[in-house]
Amino acid sequence: MKFSDSLKKNRDFQNVYRKGKSYANKYLVMYVLKNETEENRIGISVSKKVGNSVIRHHVTRLIRESYRLHEDMFNSGLDIVVIARSTAREVGYHEIASAMLHLGGLHGIIKKDSEKKMESF
Repeated sequence: MKFSDSLKKNRDFQNVYRKGKSYANKYLVMYVLKNETEENRIGISVSKKVGNSVIRHHVTRLIRESYRLHEDMFNSGLDIVVIARSTAREVGYHEIASAMLHLGGLHGIIKKDSEKKMESF
């Protein structure tokens, strides 16, 4: 993730939950809050309801990879928290990537020139 950093501290997650805006779809929930920097910070949360540690880690890797490959499409200066729903354990990379881009579009954080790329995805 060349343009982004990770959210690691609990208070950062809580700040995004409290002050951010959220949208959800079948597989993911995304909270977004503007930060005061020029880079994005992404946090991923996968609860025990999703599955055991192997499944949770697999879902985390799918979310991180789908963001990494499409991070140039997202606007800068955002704190993003992605929460996996329990239905995310049953799907593959393409569904997760599509869900990420869908939520980015709902939040309006996808760059305008990247919307054409989304249509071909």
